[in-house]
Amino acid sequence: MSDVPKQLQYTKEHEWVRREDDGTVVVGITDHAQQQLGELVYVELPEVGRTLKPGDALAVVESTKATSDVYAPLAGAVLDVNPALPSEPELVNTDPYGAGWLVRLQPADTGALAGLLDAPAYTALLDAAH
Repeated sequence: MSDVPKQLQYTKEHEWVRREDDGTVVVGITDHAQQQLGELVYVELPEVGRTLKPGDALAVVESTKATSDVYAPLAGAVLDVNPALPSEPELVNTDPYGAGWLVRLQPADTGALAGLLDAPAYTALLDAAH
C-alpha cells in the first residue's frame, strides 16, 4: 500500500503538492509513482526562473526500468530545485515526501490548488487502478 500523507494535495499523474506558509508550493512525485518507476538513477530538473503552465514537463526521472516526465501541477515560476538530486536521485525513492522533493514553485494563481486531489480522492484513484 502506498503512503498518502493527508496534508498534501495530488494530481492524477502522481505528483504531490505541499503549500508552504509563504505561499509557495513544493512539488514531488508520490510514493506510488516512485514504486512504479523503481530505483531512480537520474533526475533532470528545470532551470530556476522557468515559467510553467499546468501540464508542462517539469522534470524527467529516469529509473532502471523507465524514463518518465513529471508534470507541473499548476502554473508558476520555478523558485528552487532540490540541489541534492543530481548526485542522489535515490532520495526520491527513500523519502519521496521529504528529502526527495523536486522543485519549489511560486504559483501564478493559488486558486489552482483547489483543482488538485486531496488524500482521500488520491487514495480512491489508486484503489480504482488496482
